[in-house]
Amino acid sequence: MSGFGPDAVFLADCPARLTVELLADKWTAVVLYGLSEGPVRHGELIEMIGGISRKMLTQTLRRLEAHGLISRHAYAEVPPRVEYELTPLGATLIDPIHMLTEWARAHGDAVLDALDADHEPLAHGD
Repeated sequence: MSGFGPDAVFLADCPARLTVELLADKWTAVVLYGLSEGPVRHGELIEMIGGISRKMLTQTLRRLEAHGLISRHAYAEVPPRVEYELTPLGATLIDPIHMLTEWARAHGDAVLDALDADHEPLAHGD
């Protein structure tokens, strides 16, 4: 028996599952953390994060805005200026992201060791 009853936290239509799926995206936590010090422009996020394409950053920012975790501010200037910042709801995720980062620092080598061990060739007779 799985232990999941009708009130289980991770059912398909549950907010907890939606949140975990959102945070499981490759770039979500990195973008949120990049915004943790205050408003940032798109190009600044690209430089800060590294390795993310403009298109992927735009998609991630739109998804986070739709979920109420960040806000977008467009200024009527020439050239146009747009900044992104955490909403109060988005700011509540910074401590958990920091905790996951610390966990990764403390246990990342063990995870890599387990991956390496899993890919070692099996001896004959195993």
